[in-house]
Parts: sequence; structure tokens; C-alpha cells
Amino acid sequence: MPEFSIRRRPTQEAPWTLSEFEQRLRAKERYYHLHHPFHVQMNEHGVSREAVQGWVTNRFYYQQCIPLKDAAVLANCTERDARRAWIQRILDHDGLAGDEGGIEAWLQLGAAVGLERAYLESGEGVLPGVRFAVDAYVNFARRATFEEAACSSLTELFAPTLHQRRLDRWPALYPWIDARGYRYFRTRLSEARRDVEHGLKISLAHFQTRSEQEYALSILQFKLNVLWTMLDAMWLAYIEHKPPFFSCPNV
Repeated sequence: MPEFSIRRRPTQEAPWTLSEFEQRLRAKERYYHLHHPFHVQMNEHGVSREAVQGWVTNRFYYQQCIPLKDAAVLANCTERDARRAWIQRILDHDGLAGDEGGIEAWLQLGAAVGLERAYLESGEGVLPGVRFAVDAYVNFARRATFEEAACSSLTELFAPTLHQRRLDRWPALYPWIDARGYRYFRTRLSEARRDVEHGLKISLAHFQTRSEQEYALSILQFKLNVLWTMLDAMWLAYIEHKPPFFSCPNV
């Protein structure tokens, strides 16, 4: 399988123990988009209705692409048991009969903040920077080995904290949002913990030398960069009110 083009750093240093390696993976939390000014403002102090709707719109593009990403991950996986575990991620988002899944739950969030289903599904409101970042992640999954892609998923280590913060703060900050829209956040509290247990097991077992372990950290950082960059674009558009091409004449 082709490897992703993050540069490896050759080293003769001894590998970290499994405990040390896991600790370093978890320490990447300091770069998680929970700490981005957009999320801090949205979850702690409140933002405008336009900003909430903009975030829901752009994040839906990410939600739509998660099953595409995971299908690409499966295509690069040669182990049956690993595929059987990983496929649950697709089902979680695409849904099954009687359980419509995460994408439908996000559409319900869209309705709760006043967005039409057709508008969200069209992708019309997605910012170019967000689209570029999300597409980069999907393309990474297509080119990476199964283990590399699994490692990139470890941002789920930090996700439950963010979902819980929304559940705790949003009802007071945004009383105009229909509470039925929060189903996605509640569901992901347990799903994310299950997913990360699997991804962490794969990563700890596969990346064994110090060079490989440092490479794994760079892969996780790439995914963190994707999430942070998405919010950079949203901050500029919805907080600073500088949407794409705002400075161009006659736009």
C-alpha cells in the first residue's frame, strides 16, 4: 500500500514504551480544535445565529465525507477482523433501518438551528477552506495504509469532552435551538469512545520503533491540522465577517 507523504525522521533512539507512546498521543490534545477561538467563543460565550448556522453547514460537509473516508480506509485493510470492526463507523454515520445514523442526526441539528435539509445537502454554503481541508483528509485516507489512517482517527480521543461541553452549554447560550437537534452529540459520546479504543489498539501495536512512533505523532498532527484549519476559515467568515473574496471588487 502507498504510504502518506509525511516525512519520517530516521533515528537510532530507543522506542518509547507503550505507556509513553500512548501518553504522547494523548498529549496532542493541546492542539485539538476544542481550543480554537471559534469553539471557545461558541461554547463558552456564545456567537451569532449566523455563526452557529455557518458552523453547522460547514461541519455537515465533514460529516458527509466521514463514510467516504472510512470506506477508503476499509479498501486498504487486508485483515478481515479489522474490517469487521471498522465498518461499524460507516454504519454509525450512514445508518440502518430503524437507526438513521449520524448524518441524519446532523440534518436534524440543521433543522434545529433553522437550516433547510436541501441547503445542507447541496453543499452550497461550504467555505472553500473547509472543503479543501476535508477533501485533503479523504484523499489521505485513500493513499494511506490502514494503520496510518487508523492513527489519524485518534482525534476521537478528545471528542467526548467537546460533545459534552456542547450539551452542557448550548441550551443556555442558544435557547432558540430546538433541543431535539442535540441527538448527534449525545450519540457520539459513546461511539467516539468505542472507536478510539479500536484505533488506539491498532496504533500502539503497529508503530513500534521510535521512528515509527514519531511518524504516528505526525499523522495525528495532520488530522489536528485539518480540524483547526476548518475553524480558521469559519472564524474569518462568521466572526470577522470576511467571507471568501470579501476584498475583491464587485463581489
